[in-house]
Amino acid sequence: MASFEIIGGRPLRGEIVPQGAKNEALQVICAVLLTGEKVRIEHVPDIRDINKLIDLLRLLGVKVYHDDASDCESGRAFEFEARDINLEVLQSPEYREQAGALRGSIMTAGPLLARFGQAVVPQPGGDKIGRRRLDTHFIGFEKLGAEVEYRRNAYMVKASKLEGCYMLLDEASVTGTANIVMASVLAKGTTTIMNAACEPYVYQLCAMLNAMGAKISGVGSNLLTIEGVSELHGCTHRLLPDMIEVGSFIGMAAMTQGDLTIKNAQVQHLGLIPQVFRRLGIEVWQKGDDLYVPAQEHYEIERFMDGSIMTVADAPWPGFTPDLISIALVVATQAKGSVLIHQKMFESRLFFVDKLIDMGAQIILCDPHRATVIGLDREHQLRGVRMASPDIRAGVALLIAALSANGRSQIDNIEQIDRGYQHIDERLRRLGADIKRI
Repeated sequence: MASFEIIGGRPLRGEIVPQGAKNEALQVICAVLLTGEKVRIEHVPDIRDINKLIDLLRLLGVKVYHDDASDCESGRAFEFEARDINLEVLQSPEYREQAGALRGSIMTAGPLLARFGQAVVPQPGGDKIGRRRLDTHFIGFEKLGAEVEYRRNAYMVKASKLEGCYMLLDEASVTGTANIVMASVLAKGTTTIMNAACEPYVYQLCAMLNAMGAKISGVGSNLLTIEGVSELHGCTHRLLPDMIEVGSFIGMAAMTQGDLTIKNAQVQHLGLIPQVFRRLGIEVWQKGDDLYVPAQEHYEIERFMDGSIMTVADAPWPGFTPDLISIALVVATQAKGSVLIHQKMFESRLFFVDKLIDMGAQIILCDPHRATVIGLDREHQLRGVRMASPDIRAGVALLIAALSANGRSQIDNIEQIDRGYQHIDERLRRLGADIKRI
């Protein structure tokens, strides 16, 4: 098991290009199962979760061609050809083991159901951040005419045919919406999805499916209408920059008093992310499609207009993404002022704050969903400690704290960070960080 050793206190300076969006990649790579023709996907990040998903598709019989000439910091390109799928693999122990180790494997269910009438979903792994139910996926499949049975620690989904219908989702689940959309594109008739998630990931998936020959209207809204077609074709699709990386780099620059330019950030797809960090007092300037974070000795948290304490809370898009709540929290520890961090969507994501308290941060964990941060205004620098990464986002929050801390820190279990951040240690060293993998 690997660890990061960090000597903190070094400002990050220079330019960095965000990787391709991990959450989008998990969806669009699974969408290649909807056609036997070649699909090219560009700007694919070199991270553990995506590489595991590609290996899972290979196990199913998908031919994967890697464009070696595309390898660079900004991502890779692959061509996928799902012409000959071996459905017997779905019942194999090897498939269950590989799919069960990756939460993103749930995204294979919609395409397999649509094209072949069956799918197997082992109880998925992923981050341990609280309950992450799958009801929305399976209720949607059932409304389309599928049967779902849970046995031997896996969900068996089958359908002789899928027929379009109207459905009101019980929650605006991003992966649930994506899975149901992929199941609907080859269904007979028209499917209407109300309360659909409208995150950029879903927008991108729908745009790719339309390029493949699907008929999806309302893209970008919470009301999607899908007219089923008989077949889909190949296409070329490019992933957006990862908005979570963009937010993470803003936090790193602020905490280390760095001077950082985030290149090609696709600002129009970032929603409230720059605005929330500005409310924490961080200067974030837009230069074309780049974001620039200048060096700041101090940054002060805003208050609401009535003078009350600022609250940063997550919400479905276009609200602030829950994946950046951990980053906002750690950034607030060195701000001037106080803020209430409210993680509404997951009940175990704030438990990492005990590590920050060990480093000298002033945080009151009110309950599993809320923490009050009293900013130190750099009067007391965080101190280096040894800690472990509990999940992807908390792991990077701890990494940001370590980069700003006084002395040596060690972060264990960094396989969690590698699941979502591409060669993060190498990229940070190019910006001046003292970090090594041990």
